[in-house]
Parts: sequence; C-alpha cells; structure tokens
Amino acid sequence: MIAASLRNAYESLRGHADEAALTMTAVLLCYFLALGLETAAGLHTDVLVLAVALTLTLARTQRTADLRRRLTACVLLPAVAGAATLLGRLLAYHYALGAAVFTVCISLPIWIRRFGPGAARAGTLMTLPLIALLVVPGPALPPRAESALVGWGWSAVTGLLACGCVWLVQAVGDRFGPRPSGPEAVPPRRPSRLRPRPSTRMAVQMAVAVAAAFVLGRILFDQHWPWMVLTAYVAASGNRGRNDVVRKGAERLVGACAGTLLATAVAVAGVGGRTAVVLIFAVLAVALWLRPLNYAFWAGGMTTALSLLLGYFGQDAQSLLLTRLGAIAVGAALTVASAWWVLPVPRRRRPLPAIPGPGSPREPGPRPSSATGG
Repeated sequence: MIAASLRNAYESLRGHADEAALTMTAVLLCYFLALGLETAAGLHTDVLVLAVALTLTLARTQRTADLRRRLTACVLLPAVAGAATLLGRLLAYHYALGAAVFTVCISLPIWIRRFGPGAARAGTLMTLPLIALLVVPGPALPPRAESALVGWGWSAVTGLLACGCVWLVQAVGDRFGPRPSGPEAVPPRRPSRLRPRPSTRMAVQMAVAVAAAFVLGRILFDQHWPWMVLTAYVAASGNRGRNDVVRKGAERLVGACAGTLLATAVAVAGVGGRTAVVLIFAVLAVALWLRPLNYAFWAGGMTTALSLLLGYFGQDAQSLLLTRLGAIAVGAALTVASAWWVLPVPRRRRPLPAIPGPGSPREPGPRPSSATGG
C-alpha cells in the first residue's frame, strides 16, 4: 500500500507540474509588467503584491474557462479590485464599518450559489480581490494620490493586467503543450429539502467566523488581525461539511506553523531585499506544485511567502512568531466552532457543495447531491 501511495503521489505531482509552471509564468509576467507600471506612474510597491495575489488566485479559475467566462472576469475582477481598494481605506479609517462591509462581501458569493454555476463562478471572482486585500499590506496607491478615485483606477488596471497575463500564458501553454480537459458537465440538481438551504447555512457560518475574527483579532492581536481573518476564511473555504472544516483547519494550522517557522529562520539568517523576493516566488512555486498532495503544503507555502513579504515591508518575524501562530490557531478554532454550532449542515452520503475559495482542491461548482439546491 505504501508503494501504491507513493506511486499515486508521484503521478499527481508529475501531472500538476505543467499547471504549476504555467501559473508561476503568469505570475512573473504580471509582476514585471506591474513593476514597469509602478516605475512609470510612481505607484507604491503594494501594487506589485496586488498583481501577484490576483494572478495567482485567478489562474485556477480560468484554466478551462470559455470566452463568456473570460469576458465576465475581464469586467468583474477589475471592478471588484477597485472596490476592494476602497474597502481597504475604509478598514484603515473606520475599522468597525469596514469589517462589517467585508464580512457581508465575503459571505455573499457563497449565498448566491443557489442561482447556479454562473453565479458560483462570479462569486469566486468577487472573492479574489477581497483575499488579496488581506494579503496586501496597504492599498495600491500612488504616494501623491489624495482621492479614492485614483486608487480605484490603479487597482482596476492591475486587475486587467492579471487577466491578460493569465489568458496569454494559458493560451501559449495550450498551443505548445497538452491541453487540459474541459470542465465536467454538472447534472441537474435536485432541490434541497433542508431549510435554510445549505448555501445560506454556509454563508452564515462564514459570516459568523469572519466577524468574530475581526472582533477578536483587533482585541487580541491589534494591527495583526489580518492573520486571524485570513485563517478563518481559508479554513471555511471549500467547506464540504463539519468534518471537512476540522480537517481543513488542522491542515491550515500545521502548514501555517511550519511556514511561519521557516520564514523566521530565513529572517534570522539575514535574507532580505531582492533575495527575499526571489525566495518568495520560489516558495510559491513549490507550494503550487505540492498542493495536490495535501492542503497543508499550500497553507505552509502561502504563510511562508506572506511572512517573508511582511518582513520585506519591515515587520520583525522573530518578535511576531508567537503572535502569528496564536492568530492562526484562534482563527481556525473560530471556523470549526462556527461550522459545528451555527446552522450546521447535516451529513449526507454525497459531498456537499464547496464554498468558492483559493483553498478548494478543484474549481468550485455545484455538485449533484440531495443537499444541494442553493
């Protein structure tokens, strides 16, 4: 059995290597284009982080997308990216109001899944800039910008860059490499007898976990609250039931702890500057490649990259080690508690529909089940 497991893991990694390479090529292309934009327009360095975050998460949703879905992404992603920049400002100046708006916006894409696959895909696109907002240390604005309209515009341009880079690289990959299989046909869903519907229950669970993370994150960890909110979201994304949330939370915690320790070791070794930037891309590439084996690899890679990024912006990884680990642990616990005790979804013989999110093992979409139907 061990030999068979190792063989399956090898086949999975070998098959995923091409996809990981395409994604990282798109990420690097968008990074260098954003770097040129930053230099030409006098933008803040955060625009580079926004470009990488959007490209990295967008690539998975567009791999087998048809023309209509790509055009939808071209319109929706820049608009939501701009709105997320305004939301970042709101969080900076009116934390409570900004947290409430963010909580509604992160839960809405789950609730609208009841309206079919198109709504689910649109919800995924709506989610991407919100997650980037938790990763980017500040809004992508020119230093001299004074109006919110300027920040909205540059963020929208960055969203367009991400779309263009993903489509270009994937088109070249399809032209000269193996083409991916198209999305599986989704059988008609049977109406759910559960009330409230599963999508409503999962949206409420997400809202409760994220809202609690905003409140406790600010009280317990001050300005480091994004670690807790991000963990609460990631642990709930791809939710297929209470046990799945526990597993995802545990994997997120284990991977994040390993990633934080690794980033701290890098900081102790004195790695910084351009070397740190190169290391961030290397870590992301390895995490993408290993993600099919276990979600903990992806969680660890993302946490390492984020820790290195914040170190690049001046945060002390050594002094914040316990703070980060504590925020991740509490965020995971909040998500587990929400999934188990806030409108829990009963276990079914077939898997429940996944909540859209970057942690999902495959592109999210409704699944045939008696528990589906919203």
